[in-house]
Amino acid sequence: MSDQTVTGTQTESNLPGLLGVVDTAIARIEAVMLAAGVLLMAANTVANVIGRFVLQSSIYFSEELNSILIVLITFAGISYAARHGRHIRMSAIFDTLPAPARRAAMVLIAVVTAIFMFGLCWYATGYVITLAGRGRLLPALQIPVWWMYVWVPVGFFMTGAQYALTAVKNLTEKDIWLSTLVLEGYEEDNQV
Repeated sequence: MSDQTVTGTQTESNLPGLLGVVDTAIARIEAVMLAAGVLLMAANTVANVIGRFVLQSSIYFSEELNSILIVLITFAGISYAARHGRHIRMSAIFDTLPAPARRAAMVLIAVVTAIFMFGLCWYATGYVITLAGRGRLLPALQIPVWWMYVWVPVGFFMTGAQYALTAVKNLTEKDIWLSTLVLEGYEEDNQV
C-alpha cells in the first residue's frame, strides 16, 4: 500500500481545493452520525435493560429510538464504507485488466454508482416528503414518522458524493483509487 492510503480515522481530505473541503465535511458528518448513533443506541439499550431488570419498568420509547438509530447508522455507514473502500467488489475481471483499463473501469464504476446513489436519494427524498405530508406520528415518541427516514436520502447523497469524488480522484491522479482514501491493490500478508 502507498503512504497516501490512510487509516479509518482520517477526516482531512487529500483532494485539492473545494473538493477537499466537501470531502472533509462529509467525513466529519459521517463521523458524528456514526459515533452519536452507536453511543446513543448503546446508552438507550443499557438504560432499558437496567430499567427492565432493576426497576421492573422498561423505557417506553426505547424500541422506537433504536429503530431510528439503526436507520441513521445504516445510511451513514454506506457512505463511510464508500469512503474507506469497503464496498463489495467483484474483482476477478477487474484485476486482470491492464492499469489504463482498470482506471477507466474504476471511473465508470464510480460514476455509475454515484448516479444510482443520487437517483436513490431523489426517490428517498420524495418518499420522506410523502410521509411528512401524511402527518403520522410514532406511537411512543410522538414525533413525525418522517424524522425516522430522513437519514435515508442523507446517506444516499453522501454515498453518491463519495463515489463522485472517487471518480474525480481517479481522473486527476496517476494511481488507481478505490475511494478518495484507498489505493487499489491488496496488502501482502507476510504471515504464514
